[in-house]
Amino acid sequence: MERYARGAGGYRGGKGRGGGTGSGRGRHQHDYHGQSPRANPSSNSSIGGSGVTTNASPVKKWSELVISGPGGNSGQAAGLTFGSFNQLTISEQGEGLSGRGISDVPVQSAGSQPGMDGLGGRSSKITEQVPSESSEGNDKILRVKRPENGGCQLATRSVKLLANHFPVSFNIDHVIQHYHVEIKPDGWPGKIKKPYLSMIRETYFNDQNLPLEMTAYDGEKNIFSAVQLPTGTFSVDFSASEDGRPRSYMITIELVSELKLSKLKDYLMGDVLSVPRDILQGMDLVMKQNPFRKMISVGRSFYQIDPQTDLGYGIVAAKGFRHSLKPTSQGLSLCLDHSVMSFRRRMPVIEFLQVQVENFSVEKFATEMREEVENALRDLKVTVTHRRTKLKYTIAGLTRENARDISFEVKDEEGHGEITTLVDYFMEKYGKEIKFKNIPCLELGAKDKPNKVPMEFCVLVVGQRFHKEDLDKEAAKTLKTMSLLPPFVRRGSICEMVQSDDGPCGGPFLQNFDMQVDLNMTAVEGRVIPPPTLKLGRQDVITVDREKCQWNLGDKCLVDGKTVERWAIIDFTPHEKYNKLNPEKFIPGFIDRCVKLGIKIKNDPYYESARMIELNKVNKLQQRIESIKERFEGQLQILLCVMSRMDDGYKTLKWLCETKLGVVTQCCLSFRANKVNNQYLSHLALKLNAKLGGSNAELNVKLPRFEDESHVMFVGADVNHPKSHDRSSPSIAAVVATVNWPGANRYAARVQPQAHREERILKFGDMCVDLFCTYARMNEAKPQRVVVFRDGVSEGGQFDMVLNQELMDLRRAIFEKMNYNPTITLVVAQKRRQARLFPENRDSGSSNGNIFPGTVVDQKIVNPSEFDFYLCSHYGSIGTSKPIHYRVLLDEHGFTSDQLQKLIYDLCFTFARCTKPVSLVPPVLYADLVAYRGQMYYETLPPGASVGESFYRLHDELKDTMFFI
Repeated sequence: MERYARGAGGYRGGKGRGGGTGSGRGRHQHDYHGQSPRANPSSNSSIGGSGVTTNASPVKKWSELVISGPGGNSGQAAGLTFGSFNQLTISEQGEGLSGRGISDVPVQSAGSQPGMDGLGGRSSKITEQVPSESSEGNDKILRVKRPENGGCQLATRSVKLLANHFPVSFNIDHVIQHYHVEIKPDGWPGKIKKPYLSMIRETYFNDQNLPLEMTAYDGEKNIFSAVQLPTGTFSVDFSASEDGRPRSYMITIELVSELKLSKLKDYLMGDVLSVPRDILQGMDLVMKQNPFRKMISVGRSFYQIDPQTDLGYGIVAAKGFRHSLKPTSQGLSLCLDHSVMSFRRRMPVIEFLQVQVENFSVEKFATEMREEVENALRDLKVTVTHRRTKLKYTIAGLTRENARDISFEVKDEEGHGEITTLVDYFMEKYGKEIKFKNIPCLELGAKDKPNKVPMEFCVLVVGQRFHKEDLDKEAAKTLKTMSLLPPFVRRGSICEMVQSDDGPCGGPFLQNFDMQVDLNMTAVEGRVIPPPTLKLGRQDVITVDREKCQWNLGDKCLVDGKTVERWAIIDFTPHEKYNKLNPEKFIPGFIDRCVKLGIKIKNDPYYESARMIELNKVNKLQQRIESIKERFEGQLQILLCVMSRMDDGYKTLKWLCETKLGVVTQCCLSFRANKVNNQYLSHLALKLNAKLGGSNAELNVKLPRFEDESHVMFVGADVNHPKSHDRSSPSIAAVVATVNWPGANRYAARVQPQAHREERILKFGDMCVDLFCTYARMNEAKPQRVVVFRDGVSEGGQFDMVLNQELMDLRRAIFEKMNYNPTITLVVAQKRRQARLFPENRDSGSSNGNIFPGTVVDQKIVNPSEFDFYLCSHYGSIGTSKPIHYRVLLDEHGFTSDQLQKLIYDLCFTFARCTKPVSLVPPVLYADLVAYRGQMYYETLPPGASVGESFYRLHDELKDTMFFI
């Protein structure tokens, strides 16, 4: 038997669990603070002198555009098909080039020589591409491959790290049987609830003596088996309760495919380019079988049933993990990370009401607390204790009558009916006396099938998620503390979960599928990229702190401090009992700090007081702000709003000013303003200056690969989705882009609503064209090179969606509306990944045990062939630093790993409201803020209200400003 576990030594054995030994920002922080066109192709052009030629007709529309390469010898046609402007795919007729793409297609700019691309004299070249999973035929754009074996030149030092990737070995001769299973009622109408599917399947397997532990079931239609199963349609009788009448079901099992693990080995070795997702799906499901049986399952995460931490009010916090199987350069890896979630406690319903409903008592409930109780219980799931059953019921409401007054007809076996009371029925049927007769019972299940059960016999089901947004302040603080573990604690927790009998490596499943997990974290070598130097006003140059990479403004000036002559303050605090603003202290202090930073601000702003309640009264608030605006003849530059507390009226204020009135606002909390803290005032000043079009700090070095004078634009795109329990609200798409070069630190934004949970940005091209036009107007030049950073998409089909739908929409829109075609690099930033990096020793990390800012890893735990890397750009002061996974889908600029990593890291120092590098590249971070802002606009609407796109449309006065920071 040959096992595969690719590592430094190829095949590897070692300690593990499974089949034997082996053989070889603050994301959404409110602002409370407190062209060079391409040459037309010739009729017979070659690419890079490779003998590959193409005949092209004159370009008539964007979809017919063909890109020619520079110079070279003419040769025979190789069957080129053009999937986009610059990323070409080779058809099967192209001998020796099938499955490859052409990148680095040059831009012929004025004065450039044939064979040069205008980007530092690099020649065009043919590079292998990675096919996207859903690609069919040869008209899809292919993902770019890694340009080399990773970066090596720019780092100041290398560090030894441990990654929470646990190598997985498997028998390459093993075949997993993939079956489709369908379970239907046999001869009776109705729909089978999802939880029953697993129980019915288990019943059938037990009846037929089939090996349950040799199979992995996804709970719906897929079974992956280590052995062959009988196929066909079979009958099975099942009842979820002992006293229930069994019902008949038909279970159909069909063989879909045989998954040969040797194909996964071929992919990991680089012998094939197509990702075997069906194999990975099956193996991943095998890893989930053990925790699915023994832990609370929520989505892709699993949590302990016991022990749990009490958060009060019948809420508990449970520790757990989220894991996935990943193909990496070292082979297959199990990536697992610590997680925490809040749940309803498993407890009797009466006891739950005592902790959940204020001043609850059975006596009061009987007379005056019905509404509060019904609201607290509705839609919760319970099980019953008066009989043995596996059934779970959803609470639909309360009965109209109290328990002693409920009666109904009971029929005997001959169909004769007799009226009985609920009290008598429970005593005669179950031998149970109802204690609380003077309160309503629970209505369980569907209303058309009444099931009335006394509360005292109902218990809340374990594993009912309680959303963290609904926690009180203290509970939220406790949950956050449990989530933000220090590095050494998190590292120990992860290893404990991997080794746990309840975890993915416990139980018999891995051994039965001939899989094995190394229980040791993966040792990787990281590199620390040096931070850039920064420039401020008066030609000041800043060298950042070595460990934290932070800087202190001190008495230094900003690069471009704006002049503020027309500004006003609305103080919403004078009528509040607590946290009133001290304007005599705050206003002079704020003005003084602005002046010292080089912001020329007038020292006598217009001041007006108001009440906090006005924030929630749109008409009155609008009248007040319009009145202030008229005082400045419509030329009000910024409105400073001071509030006594965080309030939903903040959302109304922002929507009103940013979409209807065209007023830039800055909000702050009075209790912070009254401290007149220098650091806090500087933070306010940074935001104010950026919102007014100023520049706070800029890079003192040129960005890699963009050292010449050509204009460059950075674009960020994101989609904000509603909360998980929201079934109807729109998703919000946001796109931001830089509008200055070479500073590249000022942005404009566009926001657009779209269908509920639609991840594709449906109007990406139009939104980008609007931003391109803004750039061209401000700079009197079109951006010749564009780097797009996309947030919020996962591997698989969504990568293909971004590459072959959103990107093509952008191409079409730019060519049709602006008649030019810039070069593009497309990078996905993935922040919700499980990967964590830990220093192996004290010298490899900062003083608090986290990895250094600028730490990058592009070996072992990265994709076997694609262009990706992990970068931690920030200093982790709380919890464990989380690196961002950057995935390059398209690269028409020919970046090396070193160049792109350094470019992204340097950009992280340009975030306008910080004096430190941020964790996520700013274009994505800004897009995140804008998308969240659009979500805030929607939340100002009353429930059930319907609005069009105009509701979100930004006012012309501020759509090209950084109003969102």
